[in-house]
Amino acid sequence: MTPSRADSLAIETDALTKRFGTQTAVSGIDLAVPRGTVFGFLGPNGSGKTTSIRMMLGLVAPTSGAVTVLGESMPERLATVLPRVGALVEGPAFYPFLSGAANLHRLDTADGRASSRTRRSRVADALDRVGLSHAASKRVHAYSLGMKQRLGLANALLSPRDLLVLDEPTNGLDPQGTREVRSLIRSFAADGTTVFVSSHLLAEIDQMCTHAAVMSAGSLVAQGSIDEVRGAGDTLVRVQTPDIGDARRVLESFGLVVPEVGGADSSPTVVGSSTIDLDDPDRIVDALVAAGVRVRGFTVARPSLEERFVALTGEGFDVVQ
Repeated sequence: MTPSRADSLAIETDALTKRFGTQTAVSGIDLAVPRGTVFGFLGPNGSGKTTSIRMMLGLVAPTSGAVTVLGESMPERLATVLPRVGALVEGPAFYPFLSGAANLHRLDTADGRASSRTRRSRVADALDRVGLSHAASKRVHAYSLGMKQRLGLANALLSPRDLLVLDEPTNGLDPQGTREVRSLIRSFAADGTTVFVSSHLLAEIDQMCTHAAVMSAGSLVAQGSIDEVRGAGDTLVRVQTPDIGDARRVLESFGLVVPEVGGADSSPTVVGSSTIDLDDPDRIVDALVAAGVRVRGFTVARPSLEERFVALTGEGFDVVQ
């Protein structure tokens, strides 16, 4: 690994493998998480996501392979890396009859590396950043689920973090709470923090993340920007027109594959597909009009993240609309 690559990646794995007896939980994955991104980690239950995260954070020793986090080898540099990493696991636990601020004070006190001199100001800053200043003195048992999730994020932010690892950060939230947490996560990345999000909610990953990786049966089957992961399938072009033959010829001139015509006789449709991304669909419309094709409807449909996930893993997934 070159120094420049280390500087550009928050997490990198090289042939990372974990076996439990004769069972292989993670099989030789090469993960690359760019710094400053919101990175979605997707996969069905049993795909190896949790085991991978535990190896990244030094909680489980790999059978073979290597992990680098924030430019440091893990778990050898665990004591150096972990203070720069914040984490939020599903359903953060707090003392219900203490206030939000009091909970954060206790959690910060338990961190032997945290400065007691700056504790009060850091707690106040963390609560302000997640929008909980108004509820700082409110007992946590009266917090909504969304407020508890935000309090968990505040705990992860008590000290400056270069990397946040979040497990199901919007799980169980109502639409408003989901929007709030999604906005917070985006703001963390905007400030330069890398956010690694493990989730089973495809729609949330699609809206929240800039990059993603997909796990299936212990193997990494796709990774890259969201557009790269989503756009690896066919792009479909639909033209509603009575001029079937001319429309077909125009679409084929752009390299699209045009199968049999579908649609009702009153509104026949020509459908073309392409394995490449159509960067300027307007050119196709211009060409159709120039060829005398009467265009009554034109759509370009790219694969959704859900469709790509099913194609990659052969499994369905929980989707929130």
